[in-house]
Amino acid sequence: MRRVCLTLPTNRACTATIAAVAEEAAYGAREFGVEVHLLVLDSSAPADLAAHRTAVAALPPAPGVVVHHLDEERQRAFLRAVVTASGAAEADRLLDLMLPAGVSYGACTNRAFLVAEALGCASVHRRDSDSRYQLLDGKPVFPLHHELAVLGRRAADAADAVTRRRLDPGCAERTVVLAGASFIGEPSVDVAEIRDLDPEAYDEVVGLSVPSGHPEIWRRNLIDEAFRGGGTTPFTTDVATLTLVSPTRVDMCNVALGREVYGRVPLPPATDTIGTDYFLLHLVRHARLPGVLHNRHIVNYYTGERRSDEGFLAYQLRFAKYLLAVPHLEAVYTGLAEAGDALLDAGGLVRPDAVAALLRESALIDPAGNAARLDVLDRRYRSLGGRYAAAADRFAALRDPLLAAARSDMEDFALLADAWGSLTAHAKGTAVNLLPRPRTAPAVTP
Repeated sequence: MRRVCLTLPTNRACTATIAAVAEEAAYGAREFGVEVHLLVLDSSAPADLAAHRTAVAALPPAPGVVVHHLDEERQRAFLRAVVTASGAAEADRLLDLMLPAGVSYGACTNRAFLVAEALGCASVHRRDSDSRYQLLDGKPVFPLHHELAVLGRRAADAADAVTRRRLDPGCAERTVVLAGASFIGEPSVDVAEIRDLDPEAYDEVVGLSVPSGHPEIWRRNLIDEAFRGGGTTPFTTDVATLTLVSPTRVDMCNVALGREVYGRVPLPPATDTIGTDYFLLHLVRHARLPGVLHNRHIVNYYTGERRSDEGFLAYQLRFAKYLLAVPHLEAVYTGLAEAGDALLDAGGLVRPDAVAALLRESALIDPAGNAARLDVLDRRYRSLGGRYAAAADRFAALRDPLLAAARSDMEDFALLADAWGSLTAHAKGTAVNLLPRPRTAPAVTP
């Protein structure tokens, strides 16, 4: 039976989301005849962790669904076993990159990839703790519907599962490795307020995320669409397109990838940085691997923490780190675009060595450009005043470490990419639960 991994990484209270994602897992198993491994990777504080254990224990049994709830102690034990078995020279460093002390969107998803390999899954389907499902006639609209219908199939065969086909016929024999949509509702609270306060400041700041050299009309469109998700129109009927999926149309709370991709290349493990976890979406597009873009958007909302002064500063720092990562990432994306089909081996799979080489090269770009980027942030944030001026103070105090991290993050990514093939190989067959389970944990993980 085909196995898939539906994963929910979390570091905050989300008992309602756990129940909702479990319902999606049951839907996938029931409607598609697959074995769904629901994987909750939990980095929450003790009280929230305990509440999650209770929530998982209360989940109703569902045929074809296997639940795994791993706290950080269990995640670390699993990762150490994999890293040790791989024989990697920098075992402790790799373990830190896989399970860092800070928040890392790439690292939490990389952990899901390795656990999925251990469980024998063919794909990973990612959701977030701050998301909900749309409803149609009172029933949840599950993205898993499109993901399971197309992933792992030859593009020519998957054409009957979509409503539109916009794929080069030359890619018809390739495997569909990506399915995704975005979110509906409120745009990113990290930048939306900037637009309200000063549209010109917004254009200049968000413009730092747009590749240089684009024609002005394209640049204008990219700025307008950045961080806005799938709009506000509710779901009424399915629209799914077989295509080379644009990363700007997908959100990482609503995406699924085949192991043909994540089994060969990881995500950047940078800490306290948004946006870098979209790397594989760019790789898939530039390698001309088929995907499906659908409209079963997740409902977006933000926790109170995100709106607090402390949460605001934390997320502004992550946004700033992303803007400093952009030149390095764009250097890689340019190389990927130039390589095109050469990114694939004779079997149509991504060549990890080609990707790692581009990562190492990108770490060497001139840091002067990033110094100028920090100057833009400092000038514009101080002009906005209030909390933004406080964020500018934070950036100024961390100026040298921020500039250094932009380069070292790419070096770390290259290190992990070099070791990834060995890690995924040795994850296979490694026991997921290597520690005794707490008495309050549910007895559902084999």
